[in-house]
Amino acid sequence: MSKPMVLFLCTGNSARSQMAEAFLRHLAGDRYDAHSAGLSPKGVHPLTIQVMDEVDIDISDYQSKPLNQYLGKTSPKWVIFVCEKAEQSCPHVWPFSLLTESWKIEDPVACTGDELERIMKFRSIRDLIEARILEWISENKNQLETKE
Repeated sequence: MSKPMVLFLCTGNSARSQMAEAFLRHLAGDRYDAHSAGLSPKGVHPLTIQVMDEVDIDISDYQSKPLNQYLGKTSPKWVIFVCEKAEQSCPHVWPFSLLTESWKIEDPVACTGDELERIMKFRSIRDLIEARILEWISENKNQLETKE
């Protein structure tokens, strides 16, 4: 049986959705097929790569992907919006997806400040996303088991 697809969406596919994809692959890649995309991909932010490397998850080969790479070509079981702007821009991207969630996580790329403040913001968002992924895996464990 194939793994159910989870698609994380945000605006730039440069930080939050990349982190979410990486954590789900790392923590439950044997159970889920994790992907991410953005409305206007901007490239993976260097601080995203750095803070994920700090927790031993290498995403240096990850790419920002446009949403249209998935439209009409895939049928994710879950579509998870990690930012409000993406959710507002495409609330019904996959009307046939079984589940849609909205996490509304602050964009670390928008942080202004010196280098230390910016890296601290990226770390904070990384830790928040990791906790949210762990919670999500736990919440969906029973649902996954009942579908198999």
